[in-house]
Amino acid sequence: MTPLRRLGMLITTCVLVLGLGGATVPASAASGAKPTVVLVHGAFADASGFNDMITMLDAAGFPVIAPANPLRDVSGDAAYISSVLDTITGPIILVGHSYGGVVITNAARGHDNVKALVYLGAFAPDAGESALQLAQQFPGSELGAALVLRPYPLPGSTEPGIDGYIDPAKFRAVFAADLPSYKTRQMAATQRPGSHTGLSDGSGEPAWKSIPSWYLIPAQDKVIPPAAQRFMAGRAGSKVREINSSHVVMMSHPAAATAVVLSAYAATR
Repeated sequence: MTPLRRLGMLITTCVLVLGLGGATVPASAASGAKPTVVLVHGAFADASGFNDMITMLDAAGFPVIAPANPLRDVSGDAAYISSVLDTITGPIILVGHSYGGVVITNAARGHDNVKALVYLGAFAPDAGESALQLAQQFPGSELGAALVLRPYPLPGSTEPGIDGYIDPAKFRAVFAADLPSYKTRQMAATQRPGSHTGLSDGSGEPAWKSIPSWYLIPAQDKVIPPAAQRFMAGRAGSKVREINSSHVVMMSHPAAATAVVLSAYAATR
C-alpha cells in the first residue's frame, strides 16, 4: 500500500470514528452555552503570546482557538481568520492584539455569531485606514525607527515584498519593556515579521459598527500610541479600560486581558 493511500485510509477512519461527516466542526458544542474565544495575534509575535490567557479561559470553561495569522495583507489575513470562524458553531468572542485588531475588524463581517470584539492594545480602523496611518497620526510610537526591513519574493511579481522585523537590540524597549529580558530575547529571535503591505493596506467596512466592542489600552505602549487607541476606542463606542502595561498586555497582564473577555461575555450572553 502506498503512503498516500495509507494516509487516505487514516483520514477516512478518523472521520468515521469521530463522526466528522460535515465540513463544520462544532467547536463550542461540547462546552454548552459558553462562546468560543478566538484569539488573533499581530505582527512581530505569534499565537503563543496568548498562552497565559488560554490557560485562564480554559479553566473558566471556554473553548479557545488561537490561529496563526498569516501576516501578509489585510484582505487575505481577514479571509483566513474568517474561514476559521466558518468552522465554529455557536457564539464567538473575537479578540485581536495589535495588527490582529485590523484583522478581526474585517474578519467578523458576515458572521452573525460573533457577539463581541475585544481589542487588546490593538488597532480598530475605520474604512480606508491603515495600521501605519493610525500609528503615525498620534505621537508616541517608537516602532518605525526600530524596524529592520528584509525583502522577500512575491510569486508572479518582479518586485519583492518587504517584511519588517523589530531590531533585537530594541525589541524589549519598544515591544515588551515589562517582560523579563530572557523572555524578550526569545521573542525577538522567534518574531514573525509584519509585511509592509499588511501594515499599509486600507481596512474595509469595520465590524465594530454593528458588533459591541471592548478595549484594553496599555498606557505604556510604544508601538500603538495610547492616544491613538483612545481615539479608536471612543469612535467605536468600546467599553474601555486602561492599564499600566507595555504593548504586549496579554502577556504582562494576562489576568486583566482575560477579565475584559469575561466582561464581554457577561454583557452579551
